[in-house]
Amino acid sequence: MRSDEEWMQYALDLARQAQIADEVPVGAIVVYNEEIIGQGYNQPITHQDPTAHAEIVALRDASRHLDNYRIPGASLYVTLEPCMMCAGAMVHARVKRLVYGAADPKTGIIDSHLHLLRQKTVNHEIEVTAGIMADECGELLSAFFRHKRRDKK
Repeated sequence: MRSDEEWMQYALDLARQAQIADEVPVGAIVVYNEEIIGQGYNQPITHQDPTAHAEIVALRDASRHLDNYRIPGASLYVTLEPCMMCAGAMVHARVKRLVYGAADPKTGIIDSHLHLLRQKTVNHEIEVTAGIMADECGELLSAFFRHKRRDKK
């Protein structure tokens, strides 16, 4: 059985693909029965699609793999704390477990703001593990934005 760190490394590799595409470097995988059944990285600019966050791309891929929009029993690994849209998609997909790397103090909705998945109005409970490889995940994002700011000068 692979560790959370081993799975997160896959998500980090995908985040680097986003960076190469000049997208915010966030990567995500969906793991089901110890197999990656979905993967994605941020692509909203590339696809001109505001919903093309890494988590959404990975969930779509996993749903196609299982031929079902619900993926109970699956774990989603993502390098950055999810936003409200992505958290909502995980609830609708009935993801069992969320594992994320770096916290997102601006738009993170799991632990940084609202604690969305702990609200009584949410009709599905998702187990959350936070901070897996947080330093590596956070540094990739920080370096990306440092480079962007430098390019604007």
